Amino acid sequence: MPVDNRPPAKKMKFSPGGGFTNGVPVFQKLQQIRRNLPIFSAKRKLIEELRRLDTAIVIGETGSGKTTQLPQYIFEERLHKNMIIAITQPRRVAAITVAQRVAQERGSEPGHVVGHCVRFEDMTSEKTRIKYMTDGMLLREAILDPLLKRYSFVILDEAHERTIHTDVLFGVVKQAQKRRKLRNLLPLKIIIMSATMDVDHFSQFFNKAPVLYLEGRQFPVQVYYSREPQSDYVFAAVVALFQIHREEPADQDVLIFLTGQEEIDSVVRSIHEIAKGMVGDAPPLVVWPLYAALPSHLQLKAFNPAPKGTRKVIVATNIAETSITIHGISFVIDTGVVKAKIFTPRSGLDLLKVVKLSKAQALQRSGRAGREAAGTCYRLYTEEEFQHFPDNTIPEIQRCNLSSVALQLLAMGITDIVNFDFMDKPSTESLIGAVHQLHTLGAVIKENTIKLTATGKRMAAFPLDPKLSKTLLIALELHCLEEVLTIVSMLSVDSVLFTPQRKREEALAVRQKFVSSDGDHITLLNIYKAYKGVKGNKEWCHENFINGRNMSKAMDVRKQLRQICDSQTLAVKSCGQDTSIIRRCLAAGLFMNAAELQREGDVYISLTTREPVHIHPSSALFRCKPACVVYNELVKTSKCYMRDLSVVDPDWLYEAAPAYFKRKKPSKK
Repeated sequence: MPVDNRPPAKKMKFSPGGGFTNGVPVFQKLQQIRRNLPIFSAKRKLIEELRRLDTAIVIGETGSGKTTQLPQYIFEERLHKNMIIAITQPRRVAAITVAQRVAQERGSEPGHVVGHCVRFEDMTSEKTRIKYMTDGMLLREAILDPLLKRYSFVILDEAHERTIHTDVLFGVVKQAQKRRKLRNLLPLKIIIMSATMDVDHFSQFFNKAPVLYLEGRQFPVQVYYSREPQSDYVFAAVVALFQIHREEPADQDVLIFLTGQEEIDSVVRSIHEIAKGMVGDAPPLVVWPLYAALPSHLQLKAFNPAPKGTRKVIVATNIAETSITIHGISFVIDTGVVKAKIFTPRSGLDLLKVVKLSKAQALQRSGRAGREAAGTCYRLYTEEEFQHFPDNTIPEIQRCNLSSVALQLLAMGITDIVNFDFMDKPSTESLIGAVHQLHTLGAVIKENTIKLTATGKRMAAFPLDPKLSKTLLIALELHCLEEVLTIVSMLSVDSVLFTPQRKREEALAVRQKFVSSDGDHITLLNIYKAYKGVKGNKEWCHENFINGRNMSKAMDVRKQLRQICDSQTLAVKSCGQDTSIIRRCLAAGLFMNAAELQREGDVYISLTTREPVHIHPSSALFRCKPACVVYNELVKTSKCYMRDLSVVDPDWLYEAAPAYFKRKKPSKK
């Protein structure tokens, strides 16, 4: 029986050994499950190898139990020397849910022996010895302690995903291991884990580290390819689903992979509408979306079993590819695409773009159908197309803006960024571009070597994009840090606005009282103030179509950012009702994200890239045409859209960065 990584459906006080399942105490049942996992038979051999080795690469099929069990084996055999075992995950939802599961298996409350640490949420204590965390959080700890002296083991899980933070961690932990050995400190042991990866490449990087293979519980999966290329993969996915639905038993659930929230919500609506009009013997359908921005209580619905005689359909992003187990899946529909960050150093444009999968990702997706029994995967692309997919995912570090990475490396005292020990080195152009961006923000000075300025050191203290960190420091000077802290906190969580498709007009009308003609940032500030005014009342959130969980998270983020401000002795002052000061501050921090309306009056041009950009339909400014705006991010779908905008005076931009705009001063319309 595979491990159930679902978080508990209800938040309850944990009682070790409490509760019964089919007459068997829960704790005892969990130990039974642990012993039935494929990894259990390899426990003794694994422990022997980990005693002997400083670095190991562990390859285990999905369902082998490596993520939940290996840290426990290390703990039970006392290999950790009473220090902390860190297990990194690329995604926060995986770090949280796996930690909750392992805490249950240990018979303790979350945050005691087993805890988790993700951005703006730390569920650990002095007793914590097994610590699940996002790779970004361990990287931030390395800024304060490059030797990672609190840890005896660092386990980098899902390494094949090659997130930007994981790739930097590869070099950081390798360096920490080497330096601890030179100083005769307690050795740092490194374990790299994945279900699929280019093992030779990883082994070479980690000094020819041995590879340990684990058997998994992967049932056979029948893979079918499309006979011809599909021009509309969304339509093809819906057609494939209803073919399965008419022909297969109701107890066999379906998982569909799509690229993002808007696409998924649209497909969920389409499935509901088609299912309503179906006649005949087809069983009822329950359809659940699954993506990172979804509130956690709605994410959990995807893990609940469907009522008897009903088929469950999960429509998900690549969040469902690894780490999280969804029971009952017999069929996978793989559209062959994924949304990935793409950065062009020359233009400075950082976009989310739909791209083809790698073969490794396609293998992970098909494997979801073979967790509990033989399954089937329908690939909505031809076998010939599949052969042209790259073998492995292009590492994020080779296709993303590296300004945050450069700032973190400099904060760790690593000044020669271009020659840092990356497993797959990003282009020199990208690294130089990142340093140039930091220089433009006043975070670094270029002399014989690159050094952080006093401003750069303060910026590195915040777990934010460098532009937002700089915006906070400008807010200090303009005496509006109280308001800007709130705005940055709201930008740091998933959308606080919940707009059901069936009640779209009602939601937009009700929220009109928060909307500011100054733009989205002031609108977010108004929402936060109103939410705080009613003390987070759930009924108020429901009436105003506000996502209460994300608002609560924004308050937690703000509290932690405020604590960083206090530790940096930054005076938090308010500008009162003068929103022009706030917008002036945003212009000074986000000047590289500015756009100007063209004379034709329809299209904006980015002042950095000279590319056409458009106001996103969800923006408060969508039906307005202000002469000049700054935005938080660009998203590319059918067009290149600006999200989270504010109206600014062009002169503010020029005053903030005269050297940056020396070739073209933004003009007033």
